[in-house]
Formats: sequence, C-alpha cells, structure tokens
Amino acid sequence: MNLKLSFFAFLLISFFTNAQQTVIVKGSKPFPATETYTFICEKYAYTGEIDVQIAKTDKGGILKLTIATANNKVRIAGGVYVDLANADVIACTDKNMKETEEGKTTSYYYFTPAEFVKLKKTDIKAIRFILTGNSNTFGNQTGYFTAINKKNYFSTAYDQSKKSFDTATAISHL
Repeated sequence: MNLKLSFFAFLLISFFTNAQQTVIVKGSKPFPATETYTFICEKYAYTGEIDVQIAKTDKGGILKLTIATANNKVRIAGGVYVDLANADVIACTDKNMKETEEGKTTSYYYFTPAEFVKLKKTDIKAIRFILTGNSNTFGNQTGYFTAINKKNYFSTAYDQSKKSFDTATAISHL
C-alpha cells in the first residue's frame, strides 16, 4: 500500500513539473509561459493556423507567434494588434526578433507591465498580423491576416462547451 501511495505521489509531482512551459528568446534565460494555443486563421490558405504562446518576464511579457510557411523568405513583420474580448486593443511594435527553422517562422513581441495586467484580466479575442516576403507562383501567401481565438473550425449548435481558449486564466497563473 505504501508503495502505491509513493508511486502516485511521484506521478503527481512529475505531472506538475512538466506542466510548466517555457519560452526562450535568443540570448536570454527561459521564461515561464502558457501552453501553445493554435488560433484559427481562416484567410491563410497554407495551414489556416498560427501558434500563439505568452510568457511572463521581469518587465512585462512576451508574445510568441509561430506560423508554417512554404519557404524561408516569409516572415511575420510589422506591428501586431492583440484584440481583447472587452474590445480593448494592445498594439505591439516590431522589435525584429525573428527565427526561421523547419518550414516555420517565429516572431516575438513584448508587452509592458500594464499591457500584461490587461491580458491577465481579459481573454484574447484575435491577433492581427502581417506576412511579408516574396509571393511567386506556388509560393507563400503574404498580406494582412487575423487569427481568431477559436478551438475548432466547426461546431454544432448543441455543443455547449467553451469554443475559445481561456487565455486570461492561464496568463494569471504565470
């Protein structure tokens, strides 16, 4: 019986230590982060999705956006707008922190402490971003896109579960 209890405690502790995610920006220490959310981006024909992750730093927070691309010349560039559920908008300026690997491009944007407090109180509704690069035949899409905080493309009227990610709760636990 004692062996079962100690095994259960070990599993419980290992679950909680593995549950914490981190974000590492080039040349910095790891920061505690939320899970990676996959937002729906209906106008982006290549995948229709973008990965969103938010980390807490000493000076506010970091927004990490990752999207699959057809070639390595496409980047998430320019400013990003984070639309909140209460109709508030957070404008993030481009600090030129980008990575490209394995058919994906990643950009990092920073939140001030005041903006991070807003994120703790209200869920993210959408993120507006720009893809730049060369758009040739069989190349990648470029232009303005909106990623919506939505778990699935389709649902029924009878489905009573929450259809969006609870970002405010996850951010407040960081």
